Amino acid sequence: MLKWKVSFALVGVAVVSACGPSAKPASNSSPATAPSQVLWGDMKPVVSVKELMRDMIDPASDYIFDAVKIVTTNKGTVETVPKTDEDWAKLRIGATTIAEGVYLLKVPRPFTPPGDNNNSTGPDATELSPAQIKAKLEKDPVLWNAKIEALRNVTKEVLEIVEKKNTAELWEASYNLDQACESCHLQYWYPGDPALLQKVDRQLDELYNKSAPASKAQKPK
Repeated sequence: MLKWKVSFALVGVAVVSACGPSAKPASNSSPATAPSQVLWGDMKPVVSVKELMRDMIDPASDYIFDAVKIVTTNKGTVETVPKTDEDWAKLRIGATTIAEGVYLLKVPRPFTPPGDNNNSTGPDATELSPAQIKAKLEKDPVLWNAKIEALRNVTKEVLEIVEKKNTAELWEASYNLDQACESCHLQYWYPGDPALLQKVDRQLDELYNKSAPASKAQKPK
């Protein structure tokens, strides 16, 4: 009989607790933060930085560089600008691919395929070795992310231009894209001249501050 009394007493306590008023948070407390969404699995790279640039980022940039250019031959000068919906669609594809694809550079991955050391040997080496690039990134990862953001910002700018179909602004955006690309290459791919590197970075800063005039440039080589 005693066991039954104890059981009923516990049930009564549980019912009162469930039906009673819940505790209210203090007036100065903030609502609980929802847990952040977690990706379904880790992001694992398939290719190296060199292959990602060759097979995704660089081809996508051609959609932008080829959209506005001036070509001069012995037959005269030809200016190319987007004119049709298809032309603008190609621009959007290029800008979207770079804007999203460049963030894949934030995923740790080899800089080159196995056994590929770039053109980094000899006294006149034109490229840094994978080990040299890795050392530079590890020394200043903030700079690596800044270069990525700079490139992404330019392509977001192109997407806005596509919405407006503003050809005049596209010339400047194409030039800005070239500056963003070369600024990163000089820092992480070529041995580089420090003075030249600083000059390119300074020009890029000026472009973002809108202090440099629009420029008509041919597609960079």
